[in-house]
Amino acid sequence: MGLRIRHLATRFALLLALAAIVPLVGYGAISILSLQRATRESVVAGNENVATRAAEEIRRYITTDAEILKALAADLQDTGLTQAQQDRILKNYILQFQEFHELTLFDKDGRPLATSRIGEATVPIPSRATTTVNDVEMSPIRVDDDLLPTALFAVRLTHLNQPAGWLVGEISVEEMWRMVDRIRIGRRGFALVVAPDGQLVAHGDPDKKTLIAQATNLSAHPLVQAAGLPGAKGPISLEYLSAEGFTDLGAAARIPGLDWTVIVEQPTEEAYAAADQLRRQLVAAISIALFAMIAAGWVWGRSFITPILALKRATHEVASGQLETRVRIDRADELGDLEQSFNTMAERLVKLQEEVKRQAQHAMFGRLAAGLVHDLSHPIQNIGNSTKLMMRDDVDAESREMFRRTVDREIATLKRFLDDLRNVVKPKPIERFAMDVNAAVAEIVDSMRPQGERSGVGVEAQLAPGPLAIEGDRFALGRVFRNLIANAIQATAAGGRVLVTTVREGGVVQISVADTGSGIPADRLPTIFDEFVTTKARGLGLGLAISKRIVEQLDGTIAVASEVGHGTAFTLRFPARDDDAAQAAAS
Repeated sequence: MGLRIRHLATRFALLLALAAIVPLVGYGAISILSLQRATRESVVAGNENVATRAAEEIRRYITTDAEILKALAADLQDTGLTQAQQDRILKNYILQFQEFHELTLFDKDGRPLATSRIGEATVPIPSRATTTVNDVEMSPIRVDDDLLPTALFAVRLTHLNQPAGWLVGEISVEEMWRMVDRIRIGRRGFALVVAPDGQLVAHGDPDKKTLIAQATNLSAHPLVQAAGLPGAKGPISLEYLSAEGFTDLGAAARIPGLDWTVIVEQPTEEAYAAADQLRRQLVAAISIALFAMIAAGWVWGRSFITPILALKRATHEVASGQLETRVRIDRADELGDLEQSFNTMAERLVKLQEEVKRQAQHAMFGRLAAGLVHDLSHPIQNIGNSTKLMMRDDVDAESREMFRRTVDREIATLKRFLDDLRNVVKPKPIERFAMDVNAAVAEIVDSMRPQGERSGVGVEAQLAPGPLAIEGDRFALGRVFRNLIANAIQATAAGGRVLVTTVREGGVVQISVADTGSGIPADRLPTIFDEFVTTKARGLGLGLAISKRIVEQLDGTIAVASEVGHGTAFTLRFPARDDDAAQAAAS
């Protein structure tokens, strides 16, 4: 009951809490989701902005170098300068622009005309160009002997719209690396640059710069593929699984005019850390508020529910027979009125119970008296009559012997009656021995057959073949069989039959006593084995109650089936014994 009480109080407290907090929780959940979505969108937008700005800076840097080389080509083309003058101009440019490592002017046949180097030119005319920047062809970036990035820029010279040669410059793009290195997002977010063919050009993570020297190709990178899709415009953001097995948030932007891709990637755990922390704080705040409201609802609910629970407990106690139970509720409201009504009801129940007890005692005493008179009057009268006749002088010896047997029989009847009463108060212990049910049933049927003949009722037996051994008390079971057969004879009209059968069903021995009498109404069958319950007009109703007790003491069962107008059948079942010792003892 304690668990149910706590459950009721909990439900009441939760009901109050939910009524007050559901709107707050709903608003909090919507706020958390909205804030988390907005924060994540802000993080994504910030990363895209960083990628876009980095792409613009790299474009300006590369474009500036290309424009410088293009301007130099314009100074050298169609100016009528001598080779020495051209050579001097190239050397001056090398001194002025430090990112230029070498500048060489070629004629239309690919022969060097002038160079910034002291000695022979080393830069070739690019055989292929991956990028064109403002009509300046740019070769793929490579790492030189100093492990620094360089690229070849070539400007085609023309004279009267005819090819006139090349101006080739080897330019260091180390500054682009520095730009990429300066781009940091959090502690673990870096930038990288990928060429149109997928070659890694720059990487801001110091631990991954060796990938550039290894000419790593990132064509399979999700952002590289997404940025290269037809119609892809503006920055692109994705979440994907990195090579290290972490989920990264990446933003990519294309460099206009170069078709390079700048990627800014950061682990999502770090990128969304602020949003996740804010979400946890909001959840904690809402949880604390919810707990506080539940606690307040619990305290207030208990103060309201406690009187109801006290009434519930008192009701259970009264229902279980504790009529002295009273309720104490110190309230001046309807619950106080309910307390007074309950206590008044309990006091009236006490009086009613005492009245019912008195009436039950009177009814029981009257029934006992009527039963005693019925069951004892006839034997006592027979004993008295036989005794008087035995004292007469004109009675012969044979009659005296008959009267003596009558007295003995009636005294035995009185003794059995008194034994029944004593067994009701204090049942006798039953000693178990192996016995043959067929032999016991046959003996009782033979002894009861004369009684049946006097009533015009046939008493017959159908016994299973062979001995049926069980563990029981032959005398106690004989009493049960005798009682059942006697009841069957009394319930059967003249011309009827009482049939006693035995059968073995698996490990169970079954004995059935069936008659063709008047039957028992269905509403009386459930109480037929109760003490002082009988279907006869007179009697104490102890026979079936004692029979059931004996059967159950021997680990058996007794059941009854009856149909009014067709008869009644009592069925007894006992565990069978198959061991040799039991069979020998039974036989």
